[in-house]
Formats: sequence, C-alpha cells, structure tokens
Amino acid sequence: MSTGDERPTELTVEDGIRELLVLMPRLVGRAKRIPVPPEIQSLALAPRHLSLLSHLLFDGALTVNELAARLEVAPTTVSLMVGELSRKGVLERREDEGDRRRRIITISAGSRAGISAWLARGAEAWRGALGPLSAAERGVFVRTLLAYEAGMTEESG
Repeated sequence: MSTGDERPTELTVEDGIRELLVLMPRLVGRAKRIPVPPEIQSLALAPRHLSLLSHLLFDGALTVNELAARLEVAPTTVSLMVGELSRKGVLERREDEGDRRRRIITISAGSRAGISAWLARGAEAWRGALGPLSAAERGVFVRTLLAYEAGMTEESG
C-alpha cells in the first residue's frame, strides 16, 4: 500500500489539482466500501447519522444544542435525528442532573460496539495522516478542505 511519501513535497497549484482529482474519487470510494457491521446493518443508518454518531462516540454524552453546534445545523435538525435514532435503539436520552429541562444524548450500550467498529477505521486513518503534522499544518489542512467544500457549494454564474 502506498503512503504517498514518494510524491513530491512541493507542487504547483495545477499539479496539486491533478493529484487531488485522482485522489478524491478514490477516497470517497474507499469510504463507501467500509462495511457496516452486521449488528447495526438493520438500522439503515444514513450518512447524515455518521457525523452525529462520531461526535457522541469520540466526545461522549452531549446535549442536542452541543451536537447542533458541532454539526453546524439547527437544534431542530439534531432533535429529529436523535428522535429517529432513539426509536431504533441506537441512542438514549436521559435527563441532565444539573438542569432537568435538558436532555443528555448517548449511544446505547447495545449499539456502541457496532458503531465503534464502523467508525474506527476512518478515525485511525485520520489519526495516522494528521498525527505527524504540527498543529499549524493540521489547521492548514482542515482550512483547505473547508475552502474546497465552500467552493463546491457556491452557486455558479
């Protein structure tokens, strides 16, 4: 398996574009081929659930508002997803002991192992890619991906 280490460390913008035009479809294709563990296949989880579950898995229990802020969506959107996943038994909602009006969201014990198995490969790949970089280099990388996403979502003309 290639690690990309044999590639030039300095590229022109055009050479970088050529490299990424080949790389991006491979990344997406590989991500789509990550098998969903049998214990959670029947839950019909959609890609929109992936980020929500990732935050709960890596950060622990969160409120709907905290999840909404991290996912950069409205709390009502998160509330709908949490309701859907709670009905499927994937998530649990419990009362916040510090503020009984708030609900704390966690991954259910029965779903945690399957979700962890599903997300672990991607998390480890990111850890391996980002780990050797300095904090500043990681910042540049993330900002670059965000700029690319913004450029892809802009209205044309």
